[in-house]
Amino acid sequence: MKHAFLFLLLIPSFLFAQQNNINTAGSSGRFVINGTFTGIPDNSAINLLNPNNGAVEATANVVGGKFIITGAVAQPDFKVLSINSQPPYINLFLDNSDIKITGTKETFEAAEVKGSLSHDQFVALNNIIKPYEAIITGASSDENDAKKLSAALEAFVQKNPSSYIAPLAIYRHNQINQDGDKLEAMFVKLDAPVQKGPIGAYLSGIIADNKKIPIGKPIADFSQADPDGKMISLSSFKGKYVLVDFWASWCGPCRQENPNVVATYKRFKDKNFTVFGVSLDKTKEKWLEAVKADNLTWLHVSDLQGWNNAVAQQYGITSIPQNFLVDPKGNVIAKNLRGPALEAKLASLIK
Repeated sequence: MKHAFLFLLLIPSFLFAQQNNINTAGSSGRFVINGTFTGIPDNSAINLLNPNNGAVEATANVVGGKFIITGAVAQPDFKVLSINSQPPYINLFLDNSDIKITGTKETFEAAEVKGSLSHDQFVALNNIIKPYEAIITGASSDENDAKKLSAALEAFVQKNPSSYIAPLAIYRHNQINQDGDKLEAMFVKLDAPVQKGPIGAYLSGIIADNKKIPIGKPIADFSQADPDGKMISLSSFKGKYVLVDFWASWCGPCRQENPNVVATYKRFKDKNFTVFGVSLDKTKEKWLEAVKADNLTWLHVSDLQGWNNAVAQQYGITSIPQNFLVDPKGNVIAKNLRGPALEAKLASLIK
């Protein structure tokens, strides 16, 4: 995952990089957060944080268990409330409304938030997703659950085309289905301001990136150095099925997925299949330590430029793990196969 100050389970952390700071002199309305809490000492600082970098964007001191924070946002946006900038946190989807938050110091993160339609929609979407967290994280590949969640997400978007939360529902739908055409079809139904908002703009980039490497078309060739400095090209694998796998040692979801890739590799490595790993690491030692620890015995390359990796830039990679399955002719035949899906796809191709 990319750009994470703190991990919110149902919010992709790399989306935080799209956020805008609070404008305390905004002209398009203002928000007022009235907080009432028991157990928080007077003069404690309640800070409103940017979850991308932890910066304090607004603050107020507690007096008699109460505080007031004011400001303005250009459009509804993800923010975090904290006591003295320390965990636990209250996750907010903030808009320019009169918002009331009540709770206790002991259960700070579970505070009740009222008065914000955007936050209500955020909670509603999270409640849709929570029963299917295993689908989102890749821990489960249950087709019935995936279909149920997909249908619920589509219904949410259809009902809320003017909601700045709707693009997050589309993102999660795409995460499950990896269907570029469906992604675009859902996206164009959003109201124009929502399409241009923080998450909408991110989705627009995904749509553009999907068109860079379409399924059924030849994949662009590249060359990059292996750990010994030898240049390895993707075209050198022509004649085999190859999984081009973008990952990094610091990427938790990548490391969780690696055992699935290892199992598939062991099953099919002698049947005209291999994996070609492209690391978005910056430190060679950490990269190679992860390769060894996870038993990744296929070929690996990296230019050690992190997110500025030349191949990642070429392919429009904005999140990891991400992969492309290429056939022996060099055509892309699938994207982002996770868990048992990769093994099932290869089993259908390699008899």
